[in-house]
Amino acid sequence: MEITWLGHATVLIELDGVRLITDPVLRGRVGPLVRIVPGVGPGAIGVVDGVLISHLHADHLDVPTLRMLPRSGPVVAPKGSRAWLSARGISEVAELGAGDEMRLGGVRIVATPAKHDRRRRPLGAAADPVGYLIRGSRTVYFAGDTDLFQSMAELRGLVDVALLPVWGWGSRVGAGHLDPESAAAAASLIAPAVAIPIHWGTLALARPARRAADPGRPPREFVAFTARYAPSVEVRLLSPGDGTVL
Repeated sequence: MEITWLGHATVLIELDGVRLITDPVLRGRVGPLVRIVPGVGPGAIGVVDGVLISHLHADHLDVPTLRMLPRSGPVVAPKGSRAWLSARGISEVAELGAGDEMRLGGVRIVATPAKHDRRRRPLGAAADPVGYLIRGSRTVYFAGDTDLFQSMAELRGLVDVALLPVWGWGSRVGAGHLDPESAAAAASLIAPAVAIPIHWGTLALARPARRAADPGRPPREFVAFTARYAPSVEVRLLSPGDGTVL
């Protein structure tokens, strides 16, 4: 299994011959947000077998990226989002609600609950957010965007690698998000072999005065909190574009 973090919540997962990408956002600008690290074009990624969308927010579901991304399989998205995506030219959409699953090649994709705002603001569609378990010879948990919730403990013993959001794009995070300490608490509940902090240091508001002073602080704090709350969990700290092999 190989995992490459491409920035924000975009992760390329290569497992048992299947190539999946999560919440792909590859453009230099999404609404008021700009990319502050070097980007990766769709051509550099190659053809993926499937796309996993956790929720409808623009920094996780970027329609222009979906149109550009070469894929041979479906866009898997939360239940209730197919009509909205189809109206924007996105074909082959498979809907999953929490607890639903499907098979793609040699892996099973299981949708898991997430605690996050379901609306695409300001006047867009709404669908309940999900995370995903990707299950093959190894199991990956992609949390999407979520707050901490106790039933994460139901994943304990199932997960080899947890992809956990630890921040966002602003100078603070609000309800519905994990911060470094609550992400470490999630790692304690789930007890994966490896945790990789994502959703930090990639997108920011265009005006520098409104950005986080130190974009690298959240993952460093996550490392420290995880050492305290879940010392048996190995943290692999990647920079956007970096990969790791298990």
